[in-house]
Amino acid sequence: MSELDQLIRKHVLKNAFDYGKANSGSVVGKIIAENADAKKDMKELMKKISVEVTRVNKLKKEEIEKELGNYSFAEKKEKEKGLVLPDAVQGKVTTRFAPEPNGYPHIGHAKAVFLSFECSRVYGGKMLLRFDDTNPEAEEEQYVGAIMDGLKWLGVEWNGSETYASDSLPVLYEHAKKLLAQGDAYACSCEAEQVKKNRGEEKECACRRASPGECLDAFAKMLGGEFDQGDVIIRFKGDLRALNTVMRDPTMLRIIDAPHYRQGKKFHVWPSYDFEAPIIDSLTGITHAMRSKEYELRDELYYELLKRIGLRAPRIVEFSRLSIKGMPISKRLLKPLVREGKVSGWDDPRLPTLVALKRRGILPEAIKRFVLSFGLGKQESEPTIDALLAENGKLLDSISPRFFFVTQPVKVSVENIPSELSNTAIQIKKHPSLDMGFRELAVGSSFFVCGGDAEKLSEGDVFRLKDLYNVKITKKGKKELRVEFAGKELIPGSKKFQWVPEKQKLDAVVLVPGELLVNDAYNPDSLKEVKGFCEKACGELKKGDAIQFERFGFCKLDDKKKNSFIFTNP
Repeated sequence: MSELDQLIRKHVLKNAFDYGKANSGSVVGKIIAENADAKKDMKELMKKISVEVTRVNKLKKEEIEKELGNYSFAEKKEKEKGLVLPDAVQGKVTTRFAPEPNGYPHIGHAKAVFLSFECSRVYGGKMLLRFDDTNPEAEEEQYVGAIMDGLKWLGVEWNGSETYASDSLPVLYEHAKKLLAQGDAYACSCEAEQVKKNRGEEKECACRRASPGECLDAFAKMLGGEFDQGDVIIRFKGDLRALNTVMRDPTMLRIIDAPHYRQGKKFHVWPSYDFEAPIIDSLTGITHAMRSKEYELRDELYYELLKRIGLRAPRIVEFSRLSIKGMPISKRLLKPLVREGKVSGWDDPRLPTLVALKRRGILPEAIKRFVLSFGLGKQESEPTIDALLAENGKLLDSISPRFFFVTQPVKVSVENIPSELSNTAIQIKKHPSLDMGFRELAVGSSFFVCGGDAEKLSEGDVFRLKDLYNVKITKKGKKELRVEFAGKELIPGSKKFQWVPEKQKLDAVVLVPGELLVNDAYNPDSLKEVKGFCEKACGELKKGDAIQFERFGFCKLDDKKKNSFIFTNP
């Protein structure tokens, strides 16, 4: 097979693996980018691509994946995206997204899942979705649904069906028994405060010296319900003098009597994250376990636990936790805000939850571009939300029709209007450069302009009613400007103001979210209402429609009945 034929096969296989079916038009550019001479005979090139596409599209996904393993072409994409995985093999990478269902997903989760998802795609691998649900006191069914809905909205796909750590408790119990039998774990009945004190003082308790048989017996009684919550815990036998305090005999399993949203009262011995995560990562074939830097000190325990049990160890890949100035990206901060009624709910537009960002009008692609811009770096930073809004604005610009909206409305009464311009209607393009059609505005002799614009004007000033004509101020009052017609032709340098006809005005309100936290404290003035008038054509919008109010910003219709919008971004 020639070098060109190999190149064609490589990209056709990758295209089919990523999107289910290969498409000739999607691969030709990539082939030419790697072999410029190929475009000298485009007819022959397209013929070869077509033949290979036909062949590959008849293969099963497993066959495609097997052939794809013969090629390596991730390096360029890795460098472009900053998604370089250590010890990664093309076609053999398996990542996972493993959220705990104890709250609504937020933009921090978006960063974690996009990194796992995109890394798996770069290397032609797969990403699994697992719910780490081993704390029945904190987890709820509603959060499982919210997480899956959020991932689907982001456009993230996982391989196979989602799984639940709580379904694997019997398997985890067996590994706990193995550790106990080996003397690598023990049953501890000390009070919680004593355990904490001993760990701080690097002292062992008498429980640590119990025989494996005694510890296995205690564990059996735990499983059989003979102990109450807090009576006994299973601890890993680490190093009580370790500088890394995580290794000082951490808790592996404990009794929790609360009913579980999925398992009910079937179990009451529950593994800690430190015990559950590495074992299930290993058993499910994860090659690269991606998690935020906050777990860095726990890496030693992750690897040591798997070593003691004798399981294959995935490679941990860490990245910096996402922080945004003025936004509470933490369930610890989010839950009290919702519970205490300081925000209207999980979809309050001031929040960083995915449902809130969706309601505000932030697009999934903007979130993806924003979070991936940080790559897999571990350097901490706290950007403002402006970078996300900038990405969002680029995307909204090409899909948002334009309308007029006037705040603090001031009436404009026009005299001496030519008959052909009075009591008629004009059509204005919905987008300055794209074909989105027109909206119609009635032209009479009375309009409304923004109070902020009117305040800056003086008698004798000439300004333009945008897309209509020029007027000259003859008398300025607090609530009304009296003006006279001053020509249709554009006057270079003249001010242009949006306007709304008096006889077609619609009451409108825009909710403008601001920083919810100022100096880490709740800001009661973080959501403002801006009232005014908008065009009659806005009444034809549907809930969820994205628009741009000219000289105001991008907005999303939130409540059609109230004609209420949410300000998305400038």
